[in-house]
Amino acid sequence: MNSQLSTFWSLPADQVLAQVKSTTAGLSSQDAKQHLSEYGANSLKQKHKSNSLTLLLNQFKSPIILILIFAAVLSIILRDAADAIIILAIVLISGLLGFWQERGATNAVEKLLALVQVKATVLRDGKSQEIPNEDVVPGDIVLLNAGDSIPGDCLILERRFSWSNHSML
Repeated sequence: MNSQLSTFWSLPADQVLAQVKSTTAGLSSQDAKQHLSEYGANSLKQKHKSNSLTLLLNQFKSPIILILIFAAVLSIILRDAADAIIILAIVLISGLLGFWQERGATNAVEKLLALVQVKATVLRDGKSQEIPNEDVVPGDIVLLNAGDSIPGDCLILERRFSWSNHSML
């Protein structure tokens, strides 16, 4: 990406628009496709998905669990098998419960993320269109209203504010 584009906030708006090959009327659908292939999707890279074995092994990494395992090993060395079995049973049950809860939470989050698709309103082909945030590209003119989330780094080209709906003290 152009080094001047990485500091777009310090440049005049018309210069930024020229660098991203856009206008105040937005991009054409064809230009947006080209920018999407050039710059990539507007999304964070997904962390690699944890498998069940990794989730299970992570349950036994906490310091308290490691201390209990050490105590069980020490009990075995001191030939106190009953204490060792009790400690290992507690550690195993705790690890399995933690694994079960974490796996359930991970699956629930994945299902929620699959249901929710955040959209942005942009100008494409001179018209206002709602598109998924992942499809917003450099050069898109994003239209924002109160409460909207901003789909990425943006430069404010124009703002409208009315005092008629607000009272001043």
